[in-house]
Amino acid sequence: MRDILITGGAGQVGLELARQAWPENVRLHIPTRAELDLSSPASVKEAFAACRFAAVINPAAYTAVDKAEEETGEAFLANAQGPAWLAEATRKAGIPLIHVSTDYVFDGSKAGAYEESDPVAPIGTYGASKLAGEYAVRHGNARSVVMRTAWVLSAHRGNFLKTMLRVGAVNPQLRVVADQFGCPTSAADIAAALKTIALRMIDDPQAPTGIYHFVNGGEASWCDLACEIFSQSAAAGGPSAAVLAISTAEYPTPAKRPANSRLATAKIGADYGIVPRDWRLAINDIITELVGPVPASGTIA
Repeated sequence: MRDILITGGAGQVGLELARQAWPENVRLHIPTRAELDLSSPASVKEAFAACRFAAVINPAAYTAVDKAEEETGEAFLANAQGPAWLAEATRKAGIPLIHVSTDYVFDGSKAGAYEESDPVAPIGTYGASKLAGEYAVRHGNARSVVMRTAWVLSAHRGNFLKTMLRVGAVNPQLRVVADQFGCPTSAADIAAALKTIALRMIDDPQAPTGIYHFVNGGEASWCDLACEIFSQSAAAGGPSAAVLAISTAEYPTPAKRPANSRLATAKIGADYGIVPRDWRLAINDIITELVGPVPASGTIA
């Protein structure tokens, strides 16, 4: 039996990891925060003393981007120090660590999609704390993969798609930022990619390590994404609203957002055979789960 520890089980990616179809000889351990507190090195040690894990997948994170500007200590504790303790524990156990990171490690000034080798330059506390976590993982355990992703969506927890459906149900028109671009990405697809990497790393000690990008195919602005969400939702008989494009300057937030969050995914395809599907197909699954089936004529170019 191969025991895999999954942190952040109550988050979007953690919930989707639990829903994946795993091999029969895999046993998942998805502790609550009370059972495994990543802010406590003693708690991490206890977890590893209680079970001989074959791998650890770490999607747990402090993700309150705006609050991080005030709660700097909390952000760095969860996003940097916690991964450092996991890296130390997995290195001592001789097992791989797969860690989830973010597009926020970049400043968003590049014209095209970011490659894994591009210079990092976070513009806020959240991005800085996640970058520190990347360094901690890569320097703490040579058998590690850092997988950056962006614009995560699912039928669970809070996210942009669910917010649009909720607000669109009571407002005939919404103002949505149109000058920030990225790659909308299904948490289920992220989970599937993490599963592929984890199983490969367990079976193959020479499996590739390092930093990878995974997002769904294509790109969109937040405004484009909102329009597609409402198009699919309306086709399925769900909420819809008119979308008015606005600039970032018209929607100020405590933390700056990268204007460009597009991530290139050729490397993960070359090394792990993971080829992301188009983001419209990905959100179609989420709309179907939340609203109902979307007729073929109602979506997806």
